[in-house]
Amino acid sequence: MSELTIWTLDWVPEGPRGFVRDLRLRWACEEAGLPYAIKTVRFDDRETNHLERQPFGQVPFLDDGGLQIFESGAALLHLSRKSSHLMPTDAAGEAETLQWTIAALNSVEMVSVPWWFLEVTGAKENNLTGWLQSRLNHIERVLKERQWLAANSFTVADLVMADVLRVDKVRSFGNRPATEADVARVTARPAFKKAHADQVRFFLGQQTRNGCLKNLKFRDNRASIPSVTRSPSRAQPTEPHATAHQPAQ
Repeated sequence: MSELTIWTLDWVPEGPRGFVRDLRLRWACEEAGLPYAIKTVRFDDRETNHLERQPFGQVPFLDDGGLQIFESGAALLHLSRKSSHLMPTDAAGEAETLQWTIAALNSVEMVSVPWWFLEVTGAKENNLTGWLQSRLNHIERVLKERQWLAANSFTVADLVMADVLRVDKVRSFGNRPATEADVARVTARPAFKKAHADQVRFFLGQQTRNGCLKNLKFRDNRASIPSVTRSPSRAQPTEPHATAHQPAQ
């Protein structure tokens, strides 16, 4: 069995399915050809039932043998160092990939998430609109000039930036053809398609098998759903989106 275990929730409502951030870790494992298992914590009392593993009560978090990592960005960087398909091995390529990965999380998502939240909650004023517009315009300018963010090839930086930008409200905010083309190209990769489909199917399967899991009570504070082991897309040629792995371009 794989030593890599991605922890997520045992159930989420329909809306977040396909967007819960364990998807980023699944996607990275699929790109890198790393087998992994999925384990869960309860949706009920999720803010307090795993604080010893994630001090903010969030998911995902990652086990790698005896190593435990929380925060999706930190877990992504850890996984990326296991594969040159996600993180270049030369110093310049690694530095460029790191800066764009952090930019996606700190310069774009830091603005897009609260902006999106204000939009979907119907706030009368969204004072973050100008800030988000500025950040998205900068990304549009960059993506007009290059196919990939770093090292002239697909890296974890492209993965996380596309995942930040693919949120429907962000994607439809303004007219940015280079950004739209980038999101479409990166999310067309077989590894993303498999990771996305697996996550949606996982949450749907949990609901179908157990009814509305969020209404169930478990006897202890640990995950009681059996783990699910996933093999990467390149290792399963019979999967609909699986292909033999080729070096990422």
